[in-house]
This record gives sequence, C-alpha cells and structure tokens, in this order.
Amino acid sequence: MSVREMVAPAQTAAETSPQIYVSEEIRRRRRELHLSLEALATRSGVSRSMISKIERAEAVPSTAVLSRLAEALGVTFSRLMSPATELEVLLIPARRQPILRDEESGFLRRCLSPVLPGRGIDLVLNTLPPGGSTGEFTAHRPGVSEYIYILRGRLRAVIGDRTVIAETGDSLYFEADAGHAFTNLGTDPCEYILVIDPSRAR
Repeated sequence: MSVREMVAPAQTAAETSPQIYVSEEIRRRRRELHLSLEALATRSGVSRSMISKIERAEAVPSTAVLSRLAEALGVTFSRLMSPATELEVLLIPARRQPILRDEESGFLRRCLSPVLPGRGIDLVLNTLPPGGSTGEFTAHRPGVSEYIYILRGRLRAVIGDRTVIAETGDSLYFEADAGHAFTNLGTDPCEYILVIDPSRAR
C-alpha cells in the first residue's frame, strides 16, 4: 500500500489566529457534548464567565486553563489547538505548528504532533523563561501518562506531593492523574519535550 506524503494544507483559523480557532473548537465541542456553560464550568473548574469570554475570543486561556477545558471536554490539548486530519503521513512545517503563549508567565507551548482521529498522543515543545512556572495543571483521568525529556535547562516538577529536579538530558515519566506543575530553576530558558499519552485512560 502506498503512503501519501503531503505538506499540511493551510489551516486558516489555526494558522492565522490560534485564539479564534481555540474559541470555536471549545464552543463546538461543548455543544457536541450538550453541555451548558454552567455544566462545563462545573466539570472543568473554570469559571462560566471565563469560558464565555474564551468562546467569544475575548480572552486568551492560559495553558493551565486550556488543559482543564481539554480534560473536561475529553480531548487532548493539541486537539483544541489544531484541526484533525486523516493523512497517514503528514509534514507539518514549523510555521504551521500551533503555538500558545502565556503573556503573564512567558510560557510557550508549540504543538508538534498532528491531530489524528482515534490517536490521542500529544507531542509538545515547551519553553519556560528563567524562573518561569507553568502553574498547576489539573489532574488527568486515570491511565493518562506523561513523558518529559529536557533539551536544555533545569526543571522542577511537582507531581501530587512529590518533587523531582530534572536537568539537560534527563527524562521523566509519571502517571498524570494528580495535579502537576513545572518551574524553570535556571537562569536561561528551559526547553523540554512533553508527550501526553491517554491510550490507557479509562
């Protein structure tokens, strides 16, 4: 069987305005699940007013807020950032990789993985500025695992009641059904690859 290899097509909403794509995708997914704003607020722990502002593209969600909403909507972080594709082989040029930046913390997340139907693994390049913190991410469903590889820098990971320090070249694995947060302990930006695997989620 031949394999098609294509450059990712233009994804107008995600490419030209990630904020607008995220707002539309959250609203679409919420309605698909027949959830009111109040119901999604209860499920995610994000206020109704904040969700309303996000859906109207009047507010840019932080990575922690977007993580909570993704978990509540039963999708991956990347699924809220870019549309799904049916291609078996897909090249995603750097200019078309969705990027989310927290203006307050400077935390930068670049989605590296394509969003493929039925395949929920997220591959994300994260960059934390010196002394920067991600804030706490909400616990995932039981069975969701996360893998981290430190490209450069020194990272403190707080997972539930445990704290781990990882440095350049170190890798980290953990079950992500507890709250978790990451802080750059160095004086230079810290870059790390994050893989989120929900394949065993129940």
